[in-house]
Formats: sequence, C-alpha cells, structure tokens
Amino acid sequence: MVIAGPCVIESADLTMHIAEHLREICEGLPVQFIFKASFDKANRTSIHSYRGPGLDDGLAILERVRDVVGISVTTDIHLPEQALPSSQVCDLLQIPAFLARQTDLLVAAARTGKPVNVKKGQFMAPSDMENVVSKLTESGCNDVLLCERGTFFGYGRLVNDMRSIPEMQNFGVPVIFDATHSVQEPGGRGDTTGGQREMVPPLARAAVAIGVDGVFLETHPQPDESPSDGANMVPLTEVQTLLEQLCAIRDSIT
Repeated sequence: MVIAGPCVIESADLTMHIAEHLREICEGLPVQFIFKASFDKANRTSIHSYRGPGLDDGLAILERVRDVVGISVTTDIHLPEQALPSSQVCDLLQIPAFLARQTDLLVAAARTGKPVNVKKGQFMAPSDMENVVSKLTESGCNDVLLCERGTFFGYGRLVNDMRSIPEMQNFGVPVIFDATHSVQEPGGRGDTTGGQREMVPPLARAAVAIGVDGVFLETHPQPDESPSDGANMVPLTEVQTLLEQLCAIRDSIT
C-alpha cells in the first residue's frame, strides 16, 4: 500500500495534477494507491501559517480527485464533528499523531464505518497503540491501520525505532511507515518545521526490508515552495524511482 500526496490542499488544479501523476506511477507498480491531502492543518507551528481551504472546500476538491482521477482518497481529521462529512468522501480516515489518544475523535472515526489509520504519537511507545486499536474496534471499526512516524529524541529531533513496526503488527493490524514525517525537525526553522528530505529514501527502504505493510509519503512538484512541510517532502519527479526501489526490496523478501 502507498499513501501519498501533498501535505495540504493548495488549489484544485495543483491537487489534481499531483493525483494524476501519482496514479500514473502506481498503475505501473504492484501497489494499492490511496491519495492523501489535508483540508486543514490545525497544528501548524505559527498562527500565521497557511492551514488549507477548510472542510467544505477541501472535501469538494478531494471528491473531485476521487471521481475524476478515479482513485481512493484519504484525509486527516482533527475534530469529532469532521468524521462523518469526511467519511462521505474519503475511503480512509487518518488520525494525526498529536491526537492519537483522543478518545472522542477515535470513537467518531470508528462509528463512520470507514477504515481508520492512526499515526503513533511521537510521545508514545509502540505498546501504547494497543489501547488505540481497542478504542477503535470496540467502537465499531473493523479495519484499523497504525502508522509509525518517529519518536521524539530531545528537542526538534525525531528518530525511528524500527522495532515498533513488528511490535505494532503483533496487534493484528497492518502498519504503515510514514517516511516523510519521520525526518521532520519540529520547529526547526523557528516558525516553521524543518526536515531532512535526503533521509526519506534510506528510511523507507529500511522499513520495507523489515516488512512494513505500506508506506506513507508526502510529495510536491516544488517542495521548497509548499506552504507546509516542504523541507521533508519528496519532489514529485523522484517518487517513481523511490517506489520502484521499495517494490524491488519487497519482492526480494517475499
């Protein structure tokens, strides 16, 4: 499984362009592709940072991507009341890492009947995610995914403990590796987040070699011009080569 797309929706045209390009890449590879883009980045570093088009306009753009490009779509929700309208457009709901323990949000997502992908909080141990799975399954969700995206290692630094992947798989759910947020440097640029884009490929290759069930990555035609998370996004022109490498690694171990 590949979950990929821009960090945040900027415009309908750009979102469609990225979605079409990713679809073309994934059509030639043995992967299930889900397009991801956020309608609201509610946890930006600065109050002055661009957050997105908002719920209504953002879901309208995602619905257009789903229907016109013909692909599955996902987005992240930050409030319980966003779960139902998002589920009417999206094939998968995503819970941000900072909100991974928020019971009301998890219950609302579960009650939509859609699959739910929860990012492990940077402050959480892999074992803590078993309770997250229970919150979802006991609220009616039968299709839970967990996502490894790094753990705080001091101020402004994340590291990946790759043992978390098989540990969370032991809960009986698929585990996704977030290759781009794992290289974030939170608050690394003062009022924006920094990152080490060059570290995305080696970490993604390591996760696939360990046996992860899917990879999450954010991409943009010009990452340095993206209003959110540009420092850790993969340039759109480099996605195909990376995914081909990951598929080759997966084939070699299966």
